[in-house]
Amino acid sequence: MEFRLLGASGLKVPVLSLGTATFGGTNEFFRAWGTTTVQEATRLVDICLEAGLNLFDTADVYSEGVAEEILGKAIAGRRNEVMIATKATFRTGRGHNDVGSSRYHLIKACEASLRRLGTDHVELYQLHGFDAMTPVEETLYALEHLVRSGKVLYIGCSNFSGWHLMKSLSLSEKYGLPRHVAHQVYYSLVNREFEWELMPLAIDQKVGTLVWSPLAGGQLSGKVRRGQPLPANSRVSAGVGAPEVPEEHLYNVVDTLAAIAQETGKTVPQIAINWLLQQPTISSVVIGARNEEQLRQNLGATGWNLTAEQVAKLDAVSGRTPIYPYWHQYAVNGDRNPPPTQWAVKRRTP
Repeated sequence: MEFRLLGASGLKVPVLSLGTATFGGTNEFFRAWGTTTVQEATRLVDICLEAGLNLFDTADVYSEGVAEEILGKAIAGRRNEVMIATKATFRTGRGHNDVGSSRYHLIKACEASLRRLGTDHVELYQLHGFDAMTPVEETLYALEHLVRSGKVLYIGCSNFSGWHLMKSLSLSEKYGLPRHVAHQVYYSLVNREFEWELMPLAIDQKVGTLVWSPLAGGQLSGKVRRGQPLPANSRVSAGVGAPEVPEEHLYNVVDTLAAIAQETGKTVPQIAINWLLQQPTISSVVIGARNEEQLRQNLGATGWNLTAEQVAKLDAVSGRTPIYPYWHQYAVNGDRNPPPTQWAVKRRTP
């Protein structure tokens, strides 16, 4: 398993990490993701560690905290072998303050996550979303408290807009507070909006990218094909976890993935994940698995690389006209402001 630095930190993480949204399935929403039990989760952790994957991503809202409990039991006795990333911000109770990124909620949420996980610290603590009602300074000082107490080693965020993240980074620098080293984002071959603003920001500010839903909520699982019915009992058929992609665009991408899979002897999801691993700023792709078969297949996305020609084919078929002002920037000032997937290369050119 390849390891990469997480942004500007000194922490190395595996290029694949295991997401735990499939653990538990205690409500209708998460039941569509999976219903992994403690026994099943323990086996998945075994397989991950054998493959060199030791980062596990969870959140306090996954199955109302049950996913954290299951993960804690699955890693019992081997805490020193694993790294844990969890998240807070979303609603966890009925109270007025049981939501958001206030000092009140974050410190309570972190303590509750640690109890469920059965540990005294997590390696990465992430804001699950941006809280527009809480001053960013309050949020950062609360996170600093958790870092100074040893309960959190690094901080990150998820689902931020570009200005959300940049404001947070600027205030961290201004006040000498902990800095977001990672941004967990929605990114796949059929959802490339991350590249328009967030990727250039990550390149410029050295923020590591963690990718959630790399298969677009199962739309790139290989089970969705042109002229075939959607797979039964899946997130795709349930319409859970990802926005719909225009049908023709999705099928064009899937057709190209399938052709490259046939060329390489790999699977459609392996090709889709490998493409992500070749993009700038990507530190780790969070994979999910309902069972051993899915996990082993996703683990097979590493240890090899698509050719430049294959990457170019996927870039071409999946590319879409960006929204304003990005289409204008690329078209009018392209030499000095190229598309972000080319930006890192351009900036290294004398």
